[in-house]
Amino acid sequence: METQRILLVEDDQKLSQLLQQYLQKQGFEVSTCLNGQEAPDQITSLQPDLVVLDLMLPGMDGLSVCRQVRNEYNGKILVLTASDDDMDQVAALEMGADDFVTKPLQPRVLLARIRMLLRRSEATNPLLTPSDPDRYRCFGRLQLDNSIRSCMLDNSTISLTPSEFDLLWLLSSHPDEILSRDALVKATRGIDYDGVDRTIDNKIVSLRKKLNDNSATPRRLITVRGKGYLFVPDSW
Repeated sequence: METQRILLVEDDQKLSQLLQQYLQKQGFEVSTCLNGQEAPDQITSLQPDLVVLDLMLPGMDGLSVCRQVRNEYNGKILVLTASDDDMDQVAALEMGADDFVTKPLQPRVLLARIRMLLRRSEATNPLLTPSDPDRYRCFGRLQLDNSIRSCMLDNSTISLTPSEFDLLWLLSSHPDEILSRDALVKATRGIDYDGVDRTIDNKIVSLRKKLNDNSATPRRLITVRGKGYLFVPDSW
């Protein structure tokens, strides 16, 4: 099996070295970058399987790096943030991040998130069943192509991050069925829902915005209070 490559973008040199050594011991090939200014070129030239990206960087912040590379890089981006602020997490997801881990870092948590993101690149989503269409779906004016990870609405291409597409594809796999936050977090992040994790909610907010679903009175991606989210197939 080919060794998976990780690019670690972290300006704290001591932390960067410790993480590089830890991840190398786990079998990954790890390159490092110590500032944001050089990060876009390294990401697009190396095309690693996954980027671990700190938000607070000299030269260029992590959000700007995300925004700059997303059209040229299709791998996974895992953001490191020292903030628990939902707005920082929403901004990171909207800029193209797939997941985030808050500092101070716990190496085992970071490793679990990395492995989960890489598995999502290779495997069929665990909530899908063999009878589900595995490539193309059409709901009214919405067209999804999983083989090229394409989303079109009203014949216009909608730019989704890989994690947003994963979530939309998962929801569309179960039309008119409520999927709980616990199931969605488990399927997309590989962890149990702790009752406070807002990742799924933030991605739903972003998807509604991009798919022209009114956030005040959504009709396409509906929040079912106390239960989860519902994809409405006839609303597109």
